[in-house]
Amino acid sequence: MNHLSDEQLKTLKSALLERKQELENHFAANGQENSMLGDSLLDSTGELSSADNHPADAGTETFERSRDLGINQALQEELQEVNDALERMKEGTYGICLISKEPIPYERLEAIPYTAYTVEHSPSREPEAGRPVEEEVITPPAGSRSDDTFDDAGAWDSVEEYGSASSPVSPPDEGADRTDPAT
Repeated sequence: MNHLSDEQLKTLKSALLERKQELENHFAANGQENSMLGDSLLDSTGELSSADNHPADAGTETFERSRDLGINQALQEELQEVNDALERMKEGTYGICLISKEPIPYERLEAIPYTAYTVEHSPSREPEAGRPVEEEVITPPAGSRSDDTFDDAGAWDSVEEYGSASSPVSPPDEGADRTDPAT
């Protein structure tokens, strides 16, 4: 029933087992599955205190942890797919699309041994297109039209009436009479 030869199955199983070992080694590298990502930020940075650090340093650490968590999540999902593929091999359903029940071409399995779908039925990994849901509840600022933008030709004039870093700040109605800021 299976469209794959014994030699092809052996090659694919070897590739799956090798990838499984690589992924398990990644998670075991620091002695913990999540490589200290579940600990507090202070514990994972090795700093005794974050009080003497610039706030941007904490931002950098937060970004790094977020990135590492994202990578670990993607690799954990891949490990689950590898384990699922090995289970399908045991059951005799490996190489058959879960949706269409059609054989998955060997070339596709060779490229992605843990895939469970033909190209036509592969779930999209792309984020859904469209606008953010928050835009449905955002209302325009009071007193503005929906087509107004602050970056129009009069934007500088609107800001300039309140002064700048190189000129004294005075109320808009008093500034017109003053010529010397020292008086």
